[in-house]
Amino acid sequence: MWRSAIAGVAVAVLAIGCMGEKRKPEADTSSTEHTVLTSFTSGGPYVFVSNEDGNDVTVIDAKTDSVVATLDPGQRPRGLRISPDGKHLIVAVSGSPKAGPGVDEKTLPPADRTKDGIAIIDLATGKREANLPGGLDPESFAISSDGKTIFVSNEDGGTLTLIDVDSRKVIGTVPIGSEPEGVQIHPDNKVLYATNEGSGTVSVLDLETKKIVATFPTGKRPRGIAFTPDGKKAYITNEVGGTVTVVDAKRNKVLKNIKVPGEGAKPMGTAMAPDGSRVYITTGRGGSVAVIDTKSDSVVTTFPAGKRPWGVAVSADGKTIYTANGPSNDISVIDASTNQVRKRIPGGKSPWGIAISK
Repeated sequence: MWRSAIAGVAVAVLAIGCMGEKRKPEADTSSTEHTVLTSFTSGGPYVFVSNEDGNDVTVIDAKTDSVVATLDPGQRPRGLRISPDGKHLIVAVSGSPKAGPGVDEKTLPPADRTKDGIAIIDLATGKREANLPGGLDPESFAISSDGKTIFVSNEDGGTLTLIDVDSRKVIGTVPIGSEPEGVQIHPDNKVLYATNEGSGTVSVLDLETKKIVATFPTGKRPRGIAFTPDGKKAYITNEVGGTVTVVDAKRNKVLKNIKVPGEGAKPMGTAMAPDGSRVYITTGRGGSVAVIDTKSDSVVTTFPAGKRPWGVAVSADGKTIYTANGPSNDISVIDASTNQVRKRIPGGKSPWGIAISK
């Protein structure tokens, strides 16, 4: 299914030494030589971090908390995931210029649509084997459980683009709200949620009919989505609203909005603990992670993570949390039992998203 389709576009893995000794987390900058890895399908887990301004992906060995390679997915990588079979890294890349909320698009340079797409990297070789069409300005995406379809949010297009993996072709485009970003498939594999930043809503796509079956409001500028493992609830981060919307994911109904504490807190990324007991929320300019108890639907604690954390992920055993800290160009490694940063790993330029292999 994820076979090589385009010969000659493989891009070599760039090795970079970045193995640091364990000391204070603020500045782990020591480095030594290391063996260049060309396969990431065994010996893991590996942590993959997209670097929006660096146009690359940092690869971290989770056993040693050290950088072992850099991969080339294309321009302005943001959303990224591991394919269901564990053999490929899929990355959303974009030719649109970077811009924050409220920026006048007339002041920006023109977009290069030849750079838009979904990059497919073979984890056995670390090389890019294809760049699939992904609509206007791909930002995030979800993959069906069978690995056959990719659902891409197109921030500039206001649509979801549906890609057939076998044929590597676009099979549908679904109009949704303004500036779609987060995309997540419900655990029952029947519907998909997509956040619409500009509209302040979530669109619900029926995966069988490929039609929008519901739309509901959230707070201002919704970003990330996390479902509980049992599929009963969803948590939507609202960056400008400073809240997390709790949703009855069986009825697509809002249950409550949780105010996220902390000066400057702008809820961004989401990561559900493997046991579903809590959800971790990065707060962007707030520089922290908020922890929500999924039984009480309340914030039980917050802790410092790094400078403007956005992407967040939790290890399969639930023991380690990782945050991508954009302005400081590093990744925080956090002990989930103590909520303490045990190391900050230098990464690429403007870390954005995180995916962890098994």
